[in-house]
Amino acid sequence: MLIADDLDKLLEILPDFVRNPLGKHPDRKFLLEIVMDLGRKPEARFPKGPEYLSPRIVSWQDLDFCIKKIGNFSGDNRSGIERTLHRISSIRNRRGNIIGLTCRVGRAIFGTISIIRDLLENGQSLLLLGKPGVGKTTAIREIARVLADEMEKRVVIIDTSNEIAGDGDIPHPAIGRARRMQVTRPELQHQVMIEAVENHMPEVIIIDEIGTELEALAARTIAERGVQLVGTAHGNYLESIIKNPVLSDLIGGVQHVTLGDDEAKRRGSQKSILERKAVPAFQVAIEINERNNWIVHEQVDKTVDQILQGSTLFVQRRTFSKFGSICINCEQSVSADFSFNLIQKTDWKNHKQSMSTKVSKIHSHSLNNQYKLQNYLKREANFSTDKMQLNYERKNICLYSYCISIYEIEAIINTLQLPIFLTKDIFNADVILALRSNVKQNPKLRQIAKSRQITIYTVHSGTIPHITRALKQVLNMYQLPYFNWKTSYIKTKNVEAEALYETRMAIEKIVIGKKQSVELIPRLANLRKLQHELIESYHLRSRSFGEEPSRRLRIYPS
Repeated sequence: MLIADDLDKLLEILPDFVRNPLGKHPDRKFLLEIVMDLGRKPEARFPKGPEYLSPRIVSWQDLDFCIKKIGNFSGDNRSGIERTLHRISSIRNRRGNIIGLTCRVGRAIFGTISIIRDLLENGQSLLLLGKPGVGKTTAIREIARVLADEMEKRVVIIDTSNEIAGDGDIPHPAIGRARRMQVTRPELQHQVMIEAVENHMPEVIIIDEIGTELEALAARTIAERGVQLVGTAHGNYLESIIKNPVLSDLIGGVQHVTLGDDEAKRRGSQKSILERKAVPAFQVAIEINERNNWIVHEQVDKTVDQILQGSTLFVQRRTFSKFGSICINCEQSVSADFSFNLIQKTDWKNHKQSMSTKVSKIHSHSLNNQYKLQNYLKREANFSTDKMQLNYERKNICLYSYCISIYEIEAIINTLQLPIFLTKDIFNADVILALRSNVKQNPKLRQIAKSRQITIYTVHSGTIPHITRALKQVLNMYQLPYFNWKTSYIKTKNVEAEALYETRMAIEKIVIGKKQSVELIPRLANLRKLQHELIESYHLRSRSFGEEPSRRLRIYPS
């Protein structure tokens, strides 16, 4: 990457006691901004943290020295240095006098958007999200240059604060052949956006910091006229834009919809739900978490629908490696609102020891329940813990109890030595065990379970037989059959081992993990027979279809 910062021109407007320490500072090329507040020591801010530049206190004379070299401040209290990308912002007191300056270093970094070069060539509108200072403006400046110079498009930049193309009448060379329209007052940005489309026939419009409802409406109007948009907005994640009533129009808007009884039952949701209102103005959204770590949503409409429905969200993460190459990974969203709890394997012996410690604290009345439980289990002929140990691989299941006595559940778990432990935090649970009558009266519980994809098991009453039967169903759903893969691989050929491994991954990752059917690749008859046997050991259904030699299996969730 090639970096141009014109740092010397910024240092020229500063007093000597601020300029001299920065002139010989070892980290000056990483400088983010300089802060000068009246009555305080001057401060330089770097990515690793702030540091004072001098023990001398900033006075009125020092601020006046800087202001006279800068020029006039606009209505948004911003100014700049002509033919540079630096931004100087002021803080005023009640009388309108400037009592503080923030000198932001502007850099033109060529090569930053190679990570999303393919998205620019598609001609779709891009929305860049991220916290202040993460590099959104630097990115759209480079996007403007690439679109104008390398892709030869007609690009117009709406430069409200002169931060994209610099201060003065002549724009900075960093934007290439792109044209720049300045805005007299920040509140008129939406009018200049519409004026650019009507008067200058652009193919692409660049907008920095969309922040008002009028600007969002203008962006939608421009998108409907077939002009490609590239804009930025303050918000760390796409969810924050959805929750923002002012900016939600950028991604289609959100509206409350009331469903009929039949439709609500079919969807398994409440009668009042949230849905996307219209087509998004931006087709692609990019979350810039760090300078070299971007998350891309290539289909904003589908992503917003998944977020509103509480579905599992998969995101595309793009990063720059140490060697300059670009890595693209698909991963599950770790958003606090829409995360998915995966079942993790733990050592059963260690868990059994910890379980012994937990059950020693059971309330005294549970001893009577244990006696009843033992008598009940003697009559229960179809349930054997020894058989379970032989047929199943152990997995510890985290269970949340709702309106059912935890003492009775602990007594059953302790007596049967089940690989289940209780949690008081519903967000850490794999399954929920609750009374049916209470679940119907608690929509919040159902909403949490749906967003976290937690299965709810209900019982008519909290008696020992009902709880035991429910725990059996939990184990049947979550425990995977035992299969000695090491021995099987030794006895089978490479082709057979490959077919079995494919079947196992499809079952565990998709059929059981996501509750979805999956189709395997075509196999010969002898290999399909092995796959059928493995699927049956998981207590799942499968069916062969197609014509030879393309006949294949489809596996269905239980």
